[in-house]
This record gives sequence, structure tokens and C-alpha cells, in this order.
Amino acid sequence: MAYTTIDKPSDYFNTKLYTGTGSSQSITGVGFQPDFVWLKGRTGTAYYHQLYDAIRGTTKALFTPVTNAEETVSGLTAFGSDGFTVGSSPTVNNNGVSTVAWNWKAGGTASSNTDGSITSSVSSNTTSGFSICTFTDVATSGNQTFGHGLGTTPSMVIVKRRNTSDFWWVWHKDLSSDTGHYLKLNESSAEISASGTWGAGINATTVGLRGASFSAATSNTFVAYCFAEKQGYSKFGSYVGNGNADGTFVYTGFKPAWVLTKKTSGTSSWIMMDNKRNTYNVMNKFLDAYDAGAEGSLDSFDFLSNGFKLRTSNGDRNASGATYIYACFAENPFVTGSSGVPATAR
Repeated sequence: MAYTTIDKPSDYFNTKLYTGTGSSQSITGVGFQPDFVWLKGRTGTAYYHQLYDAIRGTTKALFTPVTNAEETVSGLTAFGSDGFTVGSSPTVNNNGVSTVAWNWKAGGTASSNTDGSITSSVSSNTTSGFSICTFTDVATSGNQTFGHGLGTTPSMVIVKRRNTSDFWWVWHKDLSSDTGHYLKLNESSAEISASGTWGAGINATTVGLRGASFSAATSNTFVAYCFAEKQGYSKFGSYVGNGNADGTFVYTGFKPAWVLTKKTSGTSSWIMMDNKRNTYNVMNKFLDAYDAGAEGSLDSFDFLSNGFKLRTSNGDRNASGATYIYACFAENPFVTGSSGVPATAR
């Protein structure tokens, strides 16, 4: 039985903690050259999440929880072979402030992709199931598609307009409709129904868009982050809460390193937890993708050798009968493919 396609998940995803200095500093120890870096200050109340990628380039920041267009800031100023460099931006490098960096490896330099009706620039890693895509909209109505380069159908797609203000569109395979529902990463709202939002749908080569939803002009620029599930490394699914501190268990097939959860049947935070800020169970340190506030504390999850278990009745995480989607990346596969060594619990 194949337990994993990736023996060492930290070659493709890793969390790095660092303390700001107020001046340029090199952050190393990621373990690879990241292509997508998501940064968040853990203390204070005005530190927006800053997102950078190698396709848009250094200093080009997008922010959650706001809808702002892409901005040029002295945040991430260089990608390195083992991490990245941050500049003087207080949002990601304030003196004495602990900051978390979530890092993903894509495919390095982008290539032109003509699989869709829109030509996209794509950096794709088919091993880990992650690609970064940029494209320019070409229609204000009708269905359009762009190629994502994964060679398999994504399980989650995040799309953000770059040149002007717009919310963050999120598609997940376990929303109520493949083409007519979405979530907003910058809001706490439940899943939203809008017929045909994702055009002709999402498949092994392209992501569909409805021009009337995503564009009011033919020159809008976008970035999309596309994730496909890989056994033993990543899992995208849903669970139903039980409203109990002895909460729902979610099987992933690996020991988690990072998890993102969101209630789809009602309003809730976008809960983000990882194995570097939380080194033992019960895990209580969380950040919220739609909130600029400081890191919160609430007993929430256990990370286990083969999944995660809810340890709260809190409605953002485990309300009775509520439906949640999740995205999860591995620290270790449940059983390593090359050696057959099982993961250990915390």
C-alpha cells in the first residue's frame, strides 16, 4: 500500500518563525527556496497578512484581510536558496515582534501556459500539487479559463485581482456547488451562492471564470494559488462539528504541520494553526486570515499521527451540526513511503 508520494513534506512546505529587527534581515532555515511566502506579525493589532510570490516578484505585496490592490512595500525584498530577506516594513519586520512565515515551493521561474482561453504565466510543482498563476482578464462577460499547470484537478483555488481593489475569491472542492459557490478569504461570511461564478468549472488543466463575476474591464490582472491533493502530504476536505470539547476527528493520513479551517454553513473566522507556534497538544495559538489582529489563544486542536482532532465546542471550529472546509499540509506522512516507518504522535 502506498502511504505517501512525498517522504519529506518539509521539502515543499515549511513554517518559519523569526523576530523583527526594524532593518533588513535574512531569514534562513526554510529548507528550500520558497516561491510563495505568507507572513503575519503575531503581536499587535494592525499587522496585515502579507503575501508574496516569485511570479509577481519581490516587494509586491497582497494583503488579507483587506481588498486592496497589490502594493509595492519594503516587505519581502529577496528570495534566497534557504529562505528570504525582509526589509524595513513594520508589518513583517517590526523590532522585537515575532512573525510567522508559511512557505510553499512551486516550480521556480514561470512558463507560459496556453491551456485556457487566457494565456497564463505558471510556476507549477506537480510533485507537491501547487502552482502560482498570473493572467490578464480578456472579457467582461461570458466564460473564460486559464491553465493551472498541475496536471490534475485542484482541490482549492484562491484568486485575487491585483491592479484594483477586489475581495479574495476562494473555491474549495467541498463547497455546495462546483461552479456556483465561493468563499471570501477577507470575510467571515458563509459560502456564497452565485450561479456560474467558476464558469465552466475547474478540471485537470484549467480553472473556469465567469467574466461578469471577475472583471469589469479587459485589462485587470490577477494571481491564483492552486492546490491539488497529494497523498501523505496534503489534504483538502470537510467535516461536521459535534459541539463538544471531545470533538470531531479528521483523518488526513499524515501528521499535520499546518491547517486552515472555515465554517461554510455560517459565519466564522479563517482559523490558521501550525506546528511551530504550537509545539504540543492541546494547540491553542491561532491566527485568522481575515483579521489583522494579534495571535489569539484558545484550546482548539490536537495534531495526531494521522490527522487532527477538535478540542473545543467553539463555533468558529466545532459548532454542533455545522459544516467546515479545511486545507492541511503534512509534517510527516503516516507511514514513510521509502522506509515504511510510521509517524509518531506528539
